[in-house]
Amino acid sequence: MFISNAYAQTAGAAADPGLMGSLTTFAPLILMFVVMYFLMIRPQQKRQKELRTMMDALAKNDEVITVGGVLGRVTRVTDTYVGIEVAAGTEIMVQKSAVTALLPKGTLKTL
Repeated sequence: MFISNAYAQTAGAAADPGLMGSLTTFAPLILMFVVMYFLMIRPQQKRQKELRTMMDALAKNDEVITVGGVLGRVTRVTDTYVGIEVAAGTEIMVQKSAVTALLPKGTLKTL
């Protein structure tokens, strides 16, 4: 009496979104990936390449800093290890990957 009957409507033809419709749905995802590539991935790859180049170029008498903050002068270089003189007559062996930065010549005058 008080409630009217609800009748289902006939289904209309499904609209084909086409190329532009599907492109606009993926545009934010594509844009987010491009931004992430330029802000995160590319600078990290550049930094890794610089570190690899620096490790390959290590030579005797280079002054370096290790990951742990130890400063010293390189006394010998092998394929995977580096000998670093941290004080007069005191040498430590570290992995090449533990060398963080190469210092300018003459930075360490106390050794």
